[in-house]
Amino acid sequence: MELLSIVLVLSIFPTGLGHGLVNEASEGFNETCKDAVGDVTCYGAIGDGETDDSEAFLKAWKALCEVEAASDIPMLIVPMEKIFLLKPVTFEGPCKSDSVQVQVLGTILAPNSTEGWTNCYANTWLGFWNVSNLIVNGSGEINGSGSIWWKNFSVQALHFYNCSNLQHSGLTHLDSPRNHISIKFCDNATLSYLNISAPESSPNTDGVDISSSTNVSIHDSYIGTGDDCIAVNDKTTGINITRIVCGPGHGISVGSLGANRASATVEEVYVKNCSFNGTLNGARIKTWQGGSGYARNIFFEQITLVDVKNPIIIDQFYCNGKHNCKNETSSVQVSNVTYIGIEGTCVGLDAITFNCDEIMCTNITMKHINITSSDPEKSVVASCENAKGNSECTIPKVPCLTIDECDNQK
Repeated sequence: MELLSIVLVLSIFPTGLGHGLVNEASEGFNETCKDAVGDVTCYGAIGDGETDDSEAFLKAWKALCEVEAASDIPMLIVPMEKIFLLKPVTFEGPCKSDSVQVQVLGTILAPNSTEGWTNCYANTWLGFWNVSNLIVNGSGEINGSGSIWWKNFSVQALHFYNCSNLQHSGLTHLDSPRNHISIKFCDNATLSYLNISAPESSPNTDGVDISSSTNVSIHDSYIGTGDDCIAVNDKTTGINITRIVCGPGHGISVGSLGANRASATVEEVYVKNCSFNGTLNGARIKTWQGGSGYARNIFFEQITLVDVKNPIIIDQFYCNGKHNCKNETSSVQVSNVTYIGIEGTCVGLDAITFNCDEIMCTNITMKHINITSSDPEKSVVASCENAKGNSECTIPKVPCLTIDECDNQK
């Protein structure tokens, strides 16, 4: 049976597989829990939403990680209808089994006061480090209790660090202090069927942040937060984003790149069959002045827009939310950016904005773009500075691109 099939079976029948994970020698093992294989309550977790269950989760993880490879994937279960209060914890690998699974069916809750955030390593609440073939799935919830942090220094909720062949699916993520999910130094990661939500007014609550990673797929998910639904950052390549419903939020962004004169590289990013509903931005690339490196081979295809303020934007003068950085002698080079099949409505005036520096944004391709105003009595415009490329069947027309006649039979 392929790994994906195994994961689906485990998701439907969580207590019938994976026997052998817990043994009587495991620290904290409860004799009455033998049939609830891998259940965190077997290690002393209470799940009343008030008791600190951090140590019990760490004991359960230690037992999981020490299981030798078996015919079934060793599995740790967070049972349904319980709320487990956790302080910042890090689940470290490598594990002895080739693959391990954490199935979240109940709720994992962050402390609701700053005093509860002790031993916060790497500004992370829940961290998985150096774990290969990790599966984190289920129908449960990860609640970051983020409102206490939104006016102060904040931490990311869930951080996957150096986790190759990661699969994360099915969960609901709520109210992170900062970004809900961080993917860093990972290769071959798949995130799917997630529900990520925070108030539109919550600052820096990105849905998914990706950096220093390769071959990451995010698909079939809803993301509505106070910042980027998905942010693709430095040292990333091979990013596939499909069937994402984004809104509210700041859109799907490449960047920001090149802050503090840093060198940044991003390439091979594919965003397809996504929708933006009431977002500040849609398809966005943002870089700082003074940086170096490149953002290239980026594709936005088959995008639906509903009342988006800035549907298509390249901003090479990004300044931490402002857009008026001074032009400097170097910048991240933006090239080979393709927009195909983008249509819908814009609530502002600027449907398409290419704000590039003197080094130029090059090889911009636009095909079959139709963006109109949300107000039928108003029109929208495209503006551009220092951009080169071609456009075909694009409304509104982009003045700095070479315009090809529209073939209505295409």
